[in-house]
Amino acid sequence: MRFDAIGGGGAPLTAAGVATAVSKLGINSAALWALVSVETRSCGFFADRRPQVLFERHIFHKRTGGQFDATDSSISDPTRGGYSGGVAEYVRLARAMALDNQAALESASWGLGQVMGFNATGLGYADVDDMVQQFCAGEDAQLVGVTRFIAGNAALLKALQSSNWAQVAFFYNGRAYADHQYDVHLKQYFDLYQTGVAPDLDIRAVQMRLTYLGFDPRGVDGVYGHGTQAAVLAFQQAHQLPATGVVDPATATLLKMTAGL
Repeated sequence: MRFDAIGGGGAPLTAAGVATAVSKLGINSAALWALVSVETRSCGFFADRRPQVLFERHIFHKRTGGQFDATDSSISDPTRGGYSGGVAEYVRLARAMALDNQAALESASWGLGQVMGFNATGLGYADVDDMVQQFCAGEDAQLVGVTRFIAGNAALLKALQSSNWAQVAFFYNGRAYADHQYDVHLKQYFDLYQTGVAPDLDIRAVQMRLTYLGFDPRGVDGVYGHGTQAAVLAFQQAHQLPATGVVDPATATLLKMTAGL
């Protein structure tokens, strides 16, 4: 896969996608939302419609035999680190792809559940190019990858079904999970969604479209807060719609048309 071929889709999660994942994993939606909230802050794409990605230099080092360590230690090194964060991770990925295309793609985690590229064939994809291409299309496709990954690990699946967050974090994020308090954050989100209301998919879709169009709703969380209202208002003003801050039918239709999804 060429670097410039990554992205371009960005379709939001659908009710059908969530229902399928929950059913196949035998969990409730609170557990699923907790997982994706911790992994990618609830959204599988950056504002430029490329999948969320995190490049792991220690994985690239391992998959290339350390031959590029002296060339650029920020992308190839036996230790974790070197992260730029956010969309800047694509700068690191591009440098790695120029050295070894396949190893670079396999050394990054992708999309809503941050599935590592080296898992691609084990999850039923033809190769890592196939996985990334499908993940570019939308969050439902990304969630399919997450579901396959969890379902293929019996211990992880059991931990998720029983809300054993330390075990979930161990099997999903690795031995260093406690360094980032993954287990603590998973439980916090699970408790929030278990006792409250899960993210509203229609609001999430609005937030993602606004984000793609350059109107920042201050997060994609499925909650119609002040940030989303301000972004809707700005969109309406920019397109000569009645400035109400409410997503009425005319606003919703134009958002879909303008964002192209």
